[in-house]
Amino acid sequence: MQKIMTIGLDLAKSVFQVHAASADSSMVLNRKLRRSELLAFFAKLQPCLVGMEACGSAHHWAREIRTLGHDVRLMPPAYVKPFVKRGKTDAADAEAIAEAVTRKAMRFVPVKSTEQQAMAVLVKSRALLVRQRTQAINALRAHLAEFGIIAGTGMTKVAELIAIARDESDQRLPAVARQALREIAQQVESLAGQIKRLDRQIVLLSRQDSDTRRLTTLPGVGAIIAASVKAFVPDPAGFKSGRHFAAWLGLTPRPHSSGGKKGRGASPRWAIPCCAPCWWSARHQCCAMPGTIRTHRNGSRRSWRAGPTGWSPLHWPTRWHASSGRCWSRAASIALLPPRRPDRE
Repeated sequence: MQKIMTIGLDLAKSVFQVHAASADSSMVLNRKLRRSELLAFFAKLQPCLVGMEACGSAHHWAREIRTLGHDVRLMPPAYVKPFVKRGKTDAADAEAIAEAVTRKAMRFVPVKSTEQQAMAVLVKSRALLVRQRTQAINALRAHLAEFGIIAGTGMTKVAELIAIARDESDQRLPAVARQALREIAQQVESLAGQIKRLDRQIVLLSRQDSDTRRLTTLPGVGAIIAASVKAFVPDPAGFKSGRHFAAWLGLTPRPHSSGGKKGRGASPRWAIPCCAPCWWSARHQCCAMPGTIRTHRNGSRRSWRAGPTGWSPLHWPTRWHASSGRCWSRAASIALLPPRRPDRE
């Protein structure tokens, strides 16, 4: 049998598909493996290149297979899809993975540690509770509106609706409806308490990490965004610049150009969907600060400064390196502002 140099592993819950190739990319074997047989199979092989899609449980198997001496690389599933020849089978997917992992221009996903995945679970769990609280509040508002009871927007007005739902002397609500709305009100308060406990844990963990403390020095970045970046971006050096990082996040529209005509498509999906509201909040806060980047109506992004006659454009570095080097704080950014021209005094 030829020596195995590359393996494409199609992950699943119970049955895995393995496609092994030699140095000249010819197939050596393509077989199924049970979950209990997977690690034993790789333990018998000589160290080789193993490719997997960055999907559920991929980081766990990458860590386990790496301990056996193999070079494991994760790839986004969207980048593997073009290598599938025909049909949708496990064997075809494993073969496509084995072919894609050998491409020099392929972009790989860094393998996350258990600590980074634990932080990701914490951030996602908080986002889940926030969505559940929003659903409960919307249900409470909708049910009370059927009886002519409304309140202003915002979380601060929800307490008024909860007080009405628990007020026995309020004759606007029937007894049957009041009993059901009490359960919803209790759920809202319970979810709010759980969210506060997770917030305290996120803040505590952010204070203990040097990277998250440095990220919080950026305008508009708090503990939740810093923890999200730490959890979902294990290796920032994979981005060429801050602009690439912003495009990956979903802050910029998807380019759509053809025939020399430049155009912009729809905004892409967020790379970290559970933190999309936090990212937009940070972006609006940054745009409201002097010496930060603002987006013009025509789509151009420029640096602006507040002056006596309004906002005026500046020309100073607007990119921050996505490596482990220095990140610009607000004080450092304002210190870089060029002196004002004499004709504008």
